[in-house]
Amino acid sequence: MMAGVILVFSVAALMQFFVSYCRSLIAASSRRELSPDVQDVIGIERGAKGEDFERVMQFLHLCPERREDRNGIQAIGAYFRLLGAVGKTVGAILPALRVWTESERSQCAYFVAVALDRRIAYSRDMLADQMSA
Repeated sequence: MMAGVILVFSVAALMQFFVSYCRSLIAASSRRELSPDVQDVIGIERGAKGEDFERVMQFLHLCPERREDRNGIQAIGAYFRLLGAVGKTVGAILPALRVWTESERSQCAYFVAVALDRRIAYSRDMLADQMSA
């Protein structure tokens, strides 16, 4: 019994830190503007929507991976799925929670768009270095 209580509190604490970490990543990316090229390619501007997430992730997987982005992108992907589950289950009972989860999912999509923008810039820099060498 005591082991179960400890497990529940440990999982709750872990979830609290996970959500805080993901929200800090999202806050850092929300200050960055998308380049016009990326906006044209993915078809979104500052107001990304939650349903754009999967499409932008597909574009992201087409670019060369940056080691620095890997953990953040995986964490935001898990956070996005968690928000979807919470929005569908608890959001049916509490409409305000559903609105909040959709807002957070939109911010997750914008985070991925910013990561795509960084990867495209990284690819351009690599190409320019190769061309000059």
